[in-house]
Amino acid sequence: LTFTVAFHHDCDLVYFAHCYPYTYTDLQRDLLALEQDPHIDRRFRRRRLCETLAGNPCDLITITSFCSDPAALRARRAIVITARVHPGESNASWVMKGMLDYLTGPSLDARILRDNFVFKIVPMLNPDGVIVGNY
Repeated sequence: LTFTVAFHHDCDLVYFAHCYPYTYTDLQRDLLALEQDPHIDRRFRRRRLCETLAGNPCDLITITSFCSDPAALRARRAIVITARVHPGESNASWVMKGMLDYLTGPSLDARILRDNFVFKIVPMLNPDGVIVGNY
């Protein structure tokens, strides 16, 4: 694969990216939207897993059918999913966004997953690196 880029103006500053960026701010905005959606409050919980060295929250998301019997909840198997260990992997955040939207969505398949499993999700394991732009 090759391509050519023509620059029409001298001294322009140009950046190239292999994937559209997904920032820490994007994550916080998306998680807030999920938290505030009244249709998913019985299947979505957000809490702080820890605080990073730079003082940023590292979120832990739990997705399951919370209105089930407590004994049934305890008996469910857990699935742990993480993303953004390496901050330059912004494409992983887009996959994570799609997965969060799917698992909290109204489809029958998503409901079956929520009824049978507890999803523990850390959508951004290295928020400090993402914030400062490390790769």
